Amino acid sequence: MTLRDYRDLEISGATLAARGAFERALEAHLSWRSGAELLLEQAIRAAPMFTMAHVLRVYLDLCSRDPRRVRRARTGYAAAATLPATPRERWHVSAIGAMLEDDFASFRTILQSLLAAYPRDVLALQIGHALDYLTGDVEGMGARITAVLPAWSKDTPGFHAVLAMQAFSLAESAQYARAAETGHRALELERWDARAHHALTHVHEMTGDAAAGRRWMEERRPYWAAETVAATHLWWHWALFHLAVGDIAAALAAYDDHVRADRSAEIADMIDASALLWRIELLGGDPGERWAELAATWREHIEDAYCTFNDMHAMLALVGARDWAGAARLERALHAHGSRPGRYGETTRLVGLPVGRALIAFGRGDYLGTVRGLRVLPACAHRIGGSHAQRHLLHLTLLEAARQLRRSARSVAA
Repeated sequence: MTLRDYRDLEISGATLAARGAFERALEAHLSWRSGAELLLEQAIRAAPMFTMAHVLRVYLDLCSRDPRRVRRARTGYAAAATLPATPRERWHVSAIGAMLEDDFASFRTILQSLLAAYPRDVLALQIGHALDYLTGDVEGMGARITAVLPAWSKDTPGFHAVLAMQAFSLAESAQYARAAETGHRALELERWDARAHHALTHVHEMTGDAAAGRRWMEERRPYWAAETVAATHLWWHWALFHLAVGDIAAALAAYDDHVRADRSAEIADMIDASALLWRIELLGGDPGERWAELAATWREHIEDAYCTFNDMHAMLALVGARDWAGAARLERALHAHGSRPGRYGETTRLVGLPVGRALIAFGRGDYLGTVRGLRVLPACAHRIGGSHAQRHLLHLTLLEAARQLRRSARSVAA
């Protein structure tokens, strides 16, 4: 018997029980809820030849910024490549192979073909969306979702996730009213969609409405603060709303109680921690020994040579901790990696190294060096990935360096 998934797409090697576990895992992944890995294990135990269950498990590793998880994905890819597969499933396996070889151009081409033929393949849409975020491709993110929307309706399982993706894309494109409307539509379909909550939080952040943002997050806290993979990041947003009104104490409390409560070694959590402490310091707050703990965790990743966005946040922590030896070590690594071919070498050369040097200059009080380093970043700086809200940190640093220069000039003039 040929089985189909809940969007009527043929799947290989599944049983009814395995399909049910897979769909629950997929729903958790799409909604940014916890537990997808355990559900996938159930699916694979029930049907070891279930191709899409193996594919999803590999994608969960590939969506990480951690090179150790990406290396682990190679084993899963090798297993998935040996399984029976439909044409759609073979496209997925080929896309994984391209990602593992850092061939993002081929990955995008494969995914475009896959979605043109199967526009209701929500996993393909999700993975494309994740890659667009990781590479800062806002235009591609929006175009990909727009192209498949005619094939979807509110009765199609997973439509809330498509709307949540679209809401985030619209927010990143500065279409805030449409983003808010779309995010609320997603929540009408699935109130537990943490991704939709995240998109709406971005709307409040980017429109400068901190008071409404805090109210929104407080009212919806049960839906995003527990059993989600985005809880730490959303607590980061919570802290930013407090910083927007000058409440540094509340932001530090959020750091201690939520953002860094368990000293997580997950890179995404460490990125949020670095960004929050740096913003606190820019506003005159004192992170104290928090920097030292965080920098010690980042030191293990100095030689990762994988993601410029990671490197930037590692440098924030090292400079924040005044670990000049660690910062110099990372600068040397960036200088060496900038000559490498491929995506990482290019982003390191164009953005990672000049940003790293500018942050060191800032930490040493060389504000002119900071301004010179940050104001000449190329127009492609967004390609390091992340959101506008995350990359805004560089602009805030530039503004503070300029403020310090003006203050120094006034002092000399007096």
